[in-house]
Amino acid sequence: MSMIQVEHLTFCYDGGIEPVFEDVSFVIDTDWKLGLTGRNGRGKTTLLKLLAGEYEYSGSIRASVEMDCFPFPVGNMSANVIDVIEEADPSYELWKVCRELTCLDMAPEILYRPFTTLSGGEQTRVMLAALFARENAFLLIDEPTNHLDMEARERLMGYLQGKKGFILVSHDRYFLDGCVDHILAINRRNMEVVRGNFTTWQEEKAKKDAFELGENERLKKDIRRLEAAAARTESWSETVEKTKKGVRIGGLRPDRGAIGHKAAKLMKRSKNMESRMRTAAEEKRKLLKNVETAEELKICPLVHHKKRLVQLEDVTLSYGVRAVLEGWSMHIDRGERVLLAGGNGSGKSTVIRAILSAASGEDACLAGGRIDLAPGLVLSYVPQDPGGLSGNLRDFARERGLDLTLFMALLRKMDFSRLQFEKPMEDYSLGQKKKVLLAASLSRQAHLYIWDEPMNYIDIFSRDQIAGLIQKYSPTMLLVEHDRAFAEEVSTRRIRLSSRSSD
Repeated sequence: MSMIQVEHLTFCYDGGIEPVFEDVSFVIDTDWKLGLTGRNGRGKTTLLKLLAGEYEYSGSIRASVEMDCFPFPVGNMSANVIDVIEEADPSYELWKVCRELTCLDMAPEILYRPFTTLSGGEQTRVMLAALFARENAFLLIDEPTNHLDMEARERLMGYLQGKKGFILVSHDRYFLDGCVDHILAINRRNMEVVRGNFTTWQEEKAKKDAFELGENERLKKDIRRLEAAAARTESWSETVEKTKKGVRIGGLRPDRGAIGHKAAKLMKRSKNMESRMRTAAEEKRKLLKNVETAEELKICPLVHHKKRLVQLEDVTLSYGVRAVLEGWSMHIDRGERVLLAGGNGSGKSTVIRAILSAASGEDACLAGGRIDLAPGLVLSYVPQDPGGLSGNLRDFARERGLDLTLFMALLRKMDFSRLQFEKPMEDYSLGQKKKVLLAASLSRQAHLYIWDEPMNYIDIFSRDQIAGLIQKYSPTMLLVEHDRAFAEEVSTRRIRLSSRSSD
């Protein structure tokens, strides 16, 4: 057992306006199975790179173990898997790699396949097998579940349950709960380490947030009461002070000394109340530093006059020269939220491409059968991959004909700071880029929203926020999503496709 000690860590990207981390300190045990959580843009991937020594920083990071990163770079994607592993770790031991592959339900023969022929899930498991085969390294694992289907996530979760000595970044709460024993949370104002899984941390955070919100309301009432009392006392003091220059009463002059003394006492009382009010306000400022807010999102879906919006009848769909689905039928009716489920390679994204192509008057992917869409059907699409976004948000919105005010308001509610609005999109995290695509989709009024793995890279708070939006406004949707909790919350019907891949 050894410790990783981070003290007074401060880091800012070159040209950055504000630091990503400022005077951060924490200690973690290298035997822990540690989940790293936080909202998009808080610096989770940056922290992993700092721990790996990829960036310069101020402060100190002390560790007595080597740190390896997942995913590691692959120089030649066409090389055989065994050569990719050797390039990443020239001192690897073949029997240990084979042992780890077996634990991940993979045959050792996969080592002699070109890396580029592996599915995304297979590449993920091969990399993790190579890294865990080293045994003495502390692993920094960044979002291994992206693009993995539910079954592959279950297999990976079971594998990580039997391991220790890693930091895991994932936004899938079910997955986190199944394979971590501590949480490192990047909050709004600090970082904290909590023993337990994600649900344990979330429950504790909810209690803290409720306490701070209650204290905040109490202090606001105190401040209002003290403000009113101070104003009344100051008014009384001024009224009494004026009587020093009053008229004679019964031939007697007013006792100006006594009147002045009384006015001074009232003024002192007013000043004391003002001081107490400042103290209460200062206490109030210390609260709510880590309360995460997720404002309610709104959507105005179009309602089509026809009940059946999409009908695929006896279709054969192909991906390249390979038939993915043959003699297959499905439909989407108004008000349904249809989840396409199935393993990687089963044709989920191909179905989406076929419907989008039909909407644009093309027959891409369609090798047989018929696709019928309701007349005048308006679609809104979110793709899997958020990469490739560049330039500024205003140009992005203008080029796509979006209502800029609505688009920006949606991003603001999804935890974009005003500073983010001025940054070029190429500087965004993958989660922030995905939020741009989601906000663009939500900005459009549509009869049918087609989202392909929309929750990849999206933080858990925003997932809850978007799930709430879908449940409240009930848009008609076609979804591919592997986050079990999110999929179960939002879908009304599930269509399972049989996988043709080995993943």
